[in-house]
Amino acid sequence: MAKGPSYCVPYRRRREGKTHYRKRKALIISGKPRLVIRGSIKNIVAQVVTAKPEGDVVLVSAHSRELLKNFGWKAPTGNTPAAYLTGLICGLRAKAKGIEEAILDIGLHSPSKGSRIFAVLKGFIDAGVEVSHSEEKLPDDSRINGEHIANYAKMLLSNPEKYSSTFSKYLQSKLPPEELPRHFSEVKQAVIATFKKGGNNGGD
Repeated sequence: MAKGPSYCVPYRRRREGKTHYRKRKALIISGKPRLVIRGSIKNIVAQVVTAKPEGDVVLVSAHSRELLKNFGWKAPTGNTPAAYLTGLICGLRAKAKGIEEAILDIGLHSPSKGSRIFAVLKGFIDAGVEVSHSEEKLPDDSRINGEHIANYAKMLLSNPEKYSSTFSKYLQSKLPPEELPRHFSEVKQAVIATFKKGGNNGGD
């Protein structure tokens, strides 16, 4: 551990790996609302946040568990298709509140090409909110709609034991993983239709 008369102990949240203060300062100085994306193995959260002197204020938010409760999603809520749909919901809520532009805040997540973080971003952008980004970082449509998962499931059909263990959560929900792209398309249309009717503007 560093020590000496000029050494300053990092802020608690930096020590805990929760906040990168230099990056946060740059984002706040931009003056734009931040699209804050945070994820765990099982879920992902997207929020549009603005900084105030008294602290951050959440303008709108979306959680991947909403897909199960409100839109009939049967697949796991931590995968790439679920991340995209969560971003789409957050983006549609932002548009409904008159938010036209945001800046991406991924915290301490690694900016890996095609990751779930950028799947959320793609969904948010597809909702019509402008966010500065690099196109090469976004996952392609085959990952967004779960084709890579469906193709892997088809490959495992010849090994029933591994197929059952790998896709147990899909099968418990009575969703054959090979049908994930179709299911994704149905849920995406349900999300869009709900907002066209002026519903499901919660999460703020």
